[in-house]
Amino acid sequence: MAALGEGFTLCGLAPGSGGLQGIEPGGGPDRALLTDPGRSVTLYKVSDQKPLGSWTVKQGQRITCPAVCNFETGEYIAVHDSKILRIWKDEDVNLEKVFKATLSEDVYRLHSRPNMEPLVVFKTGAVRFLDALLAAPQQGIEAVISEEEVIRWTEVCLEAEQTVLVLITEKDGDYCLYVQKLNPSSLLKYKLKSEVEKSIPLSFTASLKNKIVTLQALYSSGCVYKSLVSLHQPGTEEEQVLPKSLLLKLPVSSPALERAALAALDDTHIAVLAALPSQNNDTKDCLRVWNTQFQTLQTSKELPQGTSGQLWCYEGKLYVVHGKTLSVIPYQCESSSLSSALGKLKDVSISEAKMVSSVNWNAFLEGGSELKQLQQSSPVKTDSKRSLRSQKSSVAKVEPKKNEQLLEDLKTVSLSCIEQKLQPIFSNMAESNSQITAGQIATILVSRCAVEPTFYPRDALIQLVQTRQLSYSLCPNLMTIALEKTDVRILQRCLQQFPDIPEAVTCACLKTFLSMSNTILQGASIDVGSVVCYIDTAQEDRADAAMEVVQNGFSPIPMGEDSCDVQLVQKPEVTDAKQLCPVNMKRAALLNAVLVSAYSDTFVLPHLKDLSAQQVLLFLQYLQYLYVKCTENVSTTLPGVDVPNVNQIMDWISLLLDAHFTVIVMLPEAKGLLTSLHKFVRAQVKFYSELNKIEGSLQELQKATHRHQPPGQYSIEVLELV
Repeated sequence: MAALGEGFTLCGLAPGSGGLQGIEPGGGPDRALLTDPGRSVTLYKVSDQKPLGSWTVKQGQRITCPAVCNFETGEYIAVHDSKILRIWKDEDVNLEKVFKATLSEDVYRLHSRPNMEPLVVFKTGAVRFLDALLAAPQQGIEAVISEEEVIRWTEVCLEAEQTVLVLITEKDGDYCLYVQKLNPSSLLKYKLKSEVEKSIPLSFTASLKNKIVTLQALYSSGCVYKSLVSLHQPGTEEEQVLPKSLLLKLPVSSPALERAALAALDDTHIAVLAALPSQNNDTKDCLRVWNTQFQTLQTSKELPQGTSGQLWCYEGKLYVVHGKTLSVIPYQCESSSLSSALGKLKDVSISEAKMVSSVNWNAFLEGGSELKQLQQSSPVKTDSKRSLRSQKSSVAKVEPKKNEQLLEDLKTVSLSCIEQKLQPIFSNMAESNSQITAGQIATILVSRCAVEPTFYPRDALIQLVQTRQLSYSLCPNLMTIALEKTDVRILQRCLQQFPDIPEAVTCACLKTFLSMSNTILQGASIDVGSVVCYIDTAQEDRADAAMEVVQNGFSPIPMGEDSCDVQLVQKPEVTDAKQLCPVNMKRAALLNAVLVSAYSDTFVLPHLKDLSAQQVLLFLQYLQYLYVKCTENVSTTLPGVDVPNVNQIMDWISLLLDAHFTVIVMLPEAKGLLTSLHKFVRAQVKFYSELNKIEGSLQELQKATHRHQPPGQYSIEVLELV
């Protein structure tokens, strides 16, 4: 999953400038170095939207490539008039008085990254480290590409101590890729072939992982291609054809894209800036984020004022030239998997995941003779293929009829006989395709429940759920019937075991759990294994005795009829309220089942708004209690089984505050809770701030260790932090 945040304007652009030369990291977090098409370089504090410094070359000179920052020295580097290199610091004002070096060849681009010495790429395709070049600025520069070739794009990739320059050139409409390894130096050359006539590459991204360069290219046809180049192969000057695979096909209304930009957000998400069809079937400039693994559109943002087709990506932010301004759009990407694309999947074991995914859906829907053979077939140990075939044949002839008869009997048999008939099935549920059998049985029983009001085989349904062969998709009406009957035991089991419950059903279960009275809960059979390790009976009794329930802050209601265990107004004699769980043990176990269930933020948020204010406050108080319990220990985990983790607890707190922020702020009863949460958040921010300081100190130690020679065997080295 991916999402675009609320954008803001970083700065205005000069009229008619047509965009920027480039944006580079500014040498520190939240800093960006902007180079305009003319004479200026400006350093911005991005979050504050203000410049920290600006430098301009004199009249008649022109900066010819984006300026960069030297992360090792904190200096800035720029090239004007193609050959004049300037280096300056923050305190320098006049670029005419800073360091100057005249080079022997025209420079195409400067590259600088953390933990890397800056690189200078010449228009001849040659590359030099900055220090080596400054030692002899007039040194001869070799020609790597031919005279007819023109460089269109370059990028530097880093991995461990390996630095790689990726370079794209054009000659008479043909494009070539050069991959140059540095230290030691070697060169690989490839030819880029267009997939259709007159389709040209418009934008590129490159990355390096496990000594494999991944190149992504966006073509004017709207296709995004991926190519892999291994650095394990020896360097050669012979031109090879670069193989490629199609990652994504964009919906292009016009015959071809005229301008577009591509940015890689992570391994499976890309951002595309282009003029693409909108929902109204008209073409507008827009920024879209795509999941290349599933080829799905994650989010989109229209840019009505038009763009220059320029896009940069640094530190979780996208920089887009929008009209006459430069816009900054934060983004977030989650790990790409099917579970994250469809919802937040709870932690399940591999064996459980295989059980759910091994259903033959085609056979289940068709229900033919092949299905019946599949249901009853089981692994048989034999010594020959002949005996295996004969045994399969006998199963196919005898067992389908027996299974068919069982399903027919379940439609009419009395309630007392159901468990007796199903007992052989429950004892033989270890087969690889028994999900189909379980789904058919559950469907028949639930259908009878809907038709016959007095029919409810509770024990049989519980046993079916406990076999771990069911999922929500196999019998969607099971949880609906359980909600109508207020059967919290079945609902708890389903929430703990089903990975595909819709968010609307999850929220309906949550509302039921929060609204049940204590009298009904006391008589319910609920598994309390997820809470018994951190809520004891004595604590529960003290909580019930110390709490007085107030409905909407006004009219008290008797405890037996109330929908909440916690009181929102505490008596003065209560002194250990911080240690008391706001709900009893059984309600806590039910709420834990909701917390560990799978959900998607986007889909669950509207349904949470159906909760009443009192239910939200009760749930928030319980979540706060869980978080305090988690943070009591260094491991930050709760004891027991099927317990929520810290991330799940914080996600649900955020969801509840998002869904009911106005109501909670206006309720007087919520004042104490909000104050407590506010203090806790401030403490956590302070704690993580101190951790960041420690991290920075450790990084400085690591840099200091790298600068010095390794100590001798018997030496003592003292490192001092200032």
